Amino acid sequence: MTTILDELRWRGLLYESSEGLEELLARERVTLYIGFDPSADSLHIGHLLPLLTLARFQRWGHAPIALAGGGTGLIGDPSGKTQERPLLSKEQVAANVEAIKRQLAQFLDFNAGDHSARLLNNADWLTRLSLIDFLRDVGKHLTVNYMLAKDSVRSRMSSETGISFTEFSYMLLQAYDFAYLFEHHGCKLQAGGSDQWGNITAGIELIRRTFGQKAYGLVYPLVTKADGTKFGKTESGAVWLDPKRTSPYRFYQFWYNVDDADVGKYLRYFTWLSAAEIEELEQITARQPERRAAQQRLARDVTRMVHGETALTRAEEASQALFGGSLASLSADDVADIFEDVPSTTLPRHDFEGEGMALVDALVRCGVATSKSDARRAIEGGGIYVNNVQSADLGRRLTLNDSIGGRFIVLRKGRKNYHLIRLA
Repeated sequence: MTTILDELRWRGLLYESSEGLEELLARERVTLYIGFDPSADSLHIGHLLPLLTLARFQRWGHAPIALAGGGTGLIGDPSGKTQERPLLSKEQVAANVEAIKRQLAQFLDFNAGDHSARLLNNADWLTRLSLIDFLRDVGKHLTVNYMLAKDSVRSRMSSETGISFTEFSYMLLQAYDFAYLFEHHGCKLQAGGSDQWGNITAGIELIRRTFGQKAYGLVYPLVTKADGTKFGKTESGAVWLDPKRTSPYRFYQFWYNVDDADVGKYLRYFTWLSAAEIEELEQITARQPERRAAQQRLARDVTRMVHGETALTRAEEASQALFGGSLASLSADDVADIFEDVPSTTLPRHDFEGEGMALVDALVRCGVATSKSDARRAIEGGGIYVNNVQSADLGRRLTLNDSIGGRFIVLRKGRKNYHLIRLA
């Protein structure tokens, strides 16, 4: 591989690019940017691809700009949307920008000399732009016919809801961003998802008309799943990068549960592994899919990258808990997260004070055993576990000392029949 484009090709990340980009990148280091929409106070895993694209360019010696859309976020991008999104308040957008700026900074090197990363906010120039100046300096260069020909506009024009003038203007604002960065930061390249091609080429056209110079665009494919369902969504919603929104355990589990048909593609998209390493993991998956070797490597690498080594260790310990691993290092919040979907029973805390409750009684009250005699047989047979520790003592009593964080006691019957006692 001689350029970043070679790497993007083998990773399957080069969907479309401007004519001449190959030659440009072969002869010089460039400044490029990708914009990030502050529609929430956290980025989600759908943002990992643009973040890693900037990081990959930086490793090849190019200078990345991560652009937080504090200005465009007040309008909302219609690309890929079937209807207009509710407008966020200026205060909410500003708060979201501050939150995501910290996440953007995790992936880039801001002390890399002439290819150091920069983090900018387009509110710094868009909110100072007057309507008259915008219409004169930007609007006059792009015709309505040109804008209507773009997929992001045309698809909305034919929908029942149509497109408001507010969203229609978004393309011009993004084009102005590119022109501003070209003029003030020497930015020659904008990258984004394939749904951004129309917006990117509008910026290229604005730069040509305004400055008489050439700029470039590059888009990567939108991430999909083999079964056609949306990437990054679970039954409980989006998978966020903020650990307060999506715990490292659930983050790890998302990647570990990736389908065999997707894991090779995601290893190329979301890790730094070489072609040889990924091909080896794909071969192991083909021969021994039950090992989930590729999924484990994917989960480990992405969780470590986003949350760090300590969080990865805790996520793996938590994952092992469902397979009988120790709960000793887990917090009550970890337990709540891991066992969220298992049956549970809420029992009064005072029942576990002092001498506590007989294990036999607890098994019956929680429905783990059908009767006291059934409970005794299960205990004597070695099939009952308290907090994943086998308990074969018929006289065993459960006290507050057995609780995790004073909130939970985990019962297990057999290998995988869990029941959570919630102390109230």
